[in-house]
Amino acid sequence: MSADRDTALRLFDLTGRVAVVTGASSGLGAAVAEALAGLGARVAVLARRADRLTELAARVDGLAVVCDLADPEQIAIVAPTVAEQLGPPTILVNAAGNRFTTERAEDEPLDAVQRTLGLNLLAPLLLAQAVFPHMRAAGGGSVVNVSSISGRVGIPGIPQASYAASKAGLSGLTTELAVQWARHSIRVNTVAPGFFRSEITDSLYDSPRGVEYLRRNTPLPSEGTARDMVGAITWLSGDAARYVTGQTIVVDGGWTAR
Repeated sequence: MSADRDTALRLFDLTGRVAVVTGASSGLGAAVAEALAGLGARVAVLARRADRLTELAARVDGLAVVCDLADPEQIAIVAPTVAEQLGPPTILVNAAGNRFTTERAEDEPLDAVQRTLGLNLLAPLLLAQAVFPHMRAAGGGSVVNVSSISGRVGIPGIPQASYAASKAGLSGLTTELAVQWARHSIRVNTVAPGFFRSEITDSLYDSPRGVEYLRRNTPLPSEGTARDMVGAITWLSGDAARYVTGQTIVVDGGWTAR
């Protein structure tokens, strides 16, 4: 039994691997960074907020890379910086995401649409392109994109057309990269979370009506948290998911199963 347990644990061991996690100054990104570091990875954490990032990097003994993902020039220096200071990255978790308007689809401002698509879809592609040479040279790697159930189903009462489009686009990007890069043993997958408390959803959770709406539409009785998403992301990051690529894994408490 002990040998079987050791074998199972080794499937999740990330010792010696270098991971890049975006959106790491709070919420899901920070939780993922802590989990990957706990499994032995050396972790580079990316976000705009230097104070939070520096604190997290110290906590996980990692590297803080202050980066505005809306700026392709800043994205371009991420992979070289990480490779120089930690080693070649073989894990990329694109956890950063946001929506920049709450207007209905017919009224979404163009600048908000462009910002949403830039952060949620273009930045993950650019980062994947940037780490690709390092993963190819290493003989493989794992890219995990963080999407949303908004990219799979409409959410009544929460207007988010460009956000939904960007998240659905991530699943399309995932399948295409997975097929193109499979010959290099680079796996690309997406995790699509349901609702959990974050900076985007705080107002929903702070409203009794919002909490009741979530409870009524989520089959599992417990409230989702960022850490409920971490298991799927860490699984996809390492050898436990060695034969999984091109997939979108939904973690939503049963919301989309109704």
